[in-house]
Amino acid sequence: MNATVKDVMTVDVISVAKDTPFEEIAAALRKHRVSAFPVVDAESRVIGVVSESDLLAKLALGIGDDDMRGITGILPRHQLEKAHAITAGDLMTSPVVTVSPEDTAEQAARLMYKRNVKRLPVTDPDGHLAGIVSRADVLAVYSRTDADIAEEIRRSIFAGEAHAEHRPFDVSVRAGVATIFGRPLAAGQGYQIVRQARHVEGVVAVRDRLDYPLPRPRAFDVLASFPVD
Repeated sequence: MNATVKDVMTVDVISVAKDTPFEEIAAALRKHRVSAFPVVDAESRVIGVVSESDLLAKLALGIGDDDMRGITGILPRHQLEKAHAITAGDLMTSPVVTVSPEDTAEQAARLMYKRNVKRLPVTDPDGHLAGIVSRADVLAVYSRTDADIAEEIRRSIFAGEAHAEHRPFDVSVRAGVATIFGRPLAAGQGYQIVRQARHVEGVVAVRDRLDYPLPRPRAFDVLASFPVD
């Protein structure tokens, strides 16, 4: 099981047009209790994102030309422009980082982590708005039960692997931590099993307790690859 963005995204998305006024954006943020809106053109193609931090620049910096005179030289130009913005087009961040419905939840999480953003617009191949995915959405994969995780590891990883006689592979999962047992035929086989287990959705960490053939490596634990905010 590999959850895709379309499995976890929100499809009922509030968006704004480029000419939406500042006050209307601020009111909509309060009403819908969100922190950002995609900005779309007349064909519903995503052209930017406007967030509460963009609006905050006007409150923090738009304090009058006399008061601004002493700090204009030390602020980035785009921040000064936002301080005088009156529409979504003036405020928005563009170009915008997006994901597709077919991307995996893990890919979306990595992108949010690298770009330090809380949510990503989801677009179709033509750039039209299809939904929005948040940090909470992608982290929903950790809501899987331990039993479901263990069953997937047994079915999708162990089923096709040969093992040493009388030492079959098995796994126990507790609070998302998967502990792998058994004896592989070779060290490389064991390493591959552990790597695959890391990418099973819901796995927080993997404890390698395989009984490797001599010479055997020291037991080690592996963090899951899924980034956490």
